[in-house]
Amino acid sequence: MIREVTKVVAAQTVRDGAGVSIYRSIGSNQLRYLDPFLMLDQFGSNDPDDYIAGFPDHPHRGFVTLTYMLNGHMRHEDSMGNRGDLKSGGVQWMKAARGVIHSEMPAQEDGLMRGFQLWINLPASEKMSDPEYQEFTANDIPSRSFSNCTVKIIAGVFDGLHGPIDDPHTNVAYLDVQLAVGGSLTTDSDPDAEYFIYVLDGMTLVGSTEVSRQSLAVLSRGSEITTESGPDGARLILVGGLPLNEPIAHAGPFVMNTPAEIERAINDYNSGRLTS
Repeated sequence: MIREVTKVVAAQTVRDGAGVSIYRSIGSNQLRYLDPFLMLDQFGSNDPDDYIAGFPDHPHRGFVTLTYMLNGHMRHEDSMGNRGDLKSGGVQWMKAARGVIHSEMPAQEDGLMRGFQLWINLPASEKMSDPEYQEFTANDIPSRSFSNCTVKIIAGVFDGLHGPIDDPHTNVAYLDVQLAVGGSLTTDSDPDAEYFIYVLDGMTLVGSTEVSRQSLAVLSRGSEITTESGPDGARLILVGGLPLNEPIAHAGPFVMNTPAEIERAINDYNSGRLTS
């Protein structure tokens, strides 16, 4: 069964961190969650005023962040002494779990900075486990090129190639797809997983539905996905993951299963126990 579009969400412009301009689709008032996904932010600007303030020290508990840097250079540092440099084409998977206090700050003062951050929920059994990291450069990401179509495999399997990111609890699949004019892509999908398409540039056609730039399309259940380029081509991400089907309690940077667990997270942070 081919997946169709069930909902189209235009990303909303918001300010986050210390004043970074971003486009939010999942996590907006149009689409609160798409289990197992909690938030999708796209950032992209040539204007340093839109990103230079970055994301100074801030806490997380109970979920995973997956950051894909298309253009630019961000530096990650955390309270446990970890440090990473995320450059153009690189990707980082950070399992915050029981607690991380970290910063994500630009390591550039001008030029284009563009990419995505996806929040992925953790099952209750993992929310208080130890933090973990996966980080890879552009050279670690495999790709396939066809007539009028290029696919980079960030996570999951495509055409026999495995992406470097492994999300063991939700089996996330994550493809970066570039369609030239007249290009199309057909790929298998896990029938039990939720999938979405987010269009970064151009326009794509999914079934009979047009999905334009900075819009997200939620897809129906099925075992196959087909997308075609618009008149000027398209660049998009295609993402899927297995739902957890667990209650969600969410307050800012904390995502747990109950309000009591959120209250504990806040108290732990305020008393300096979040990462202990």
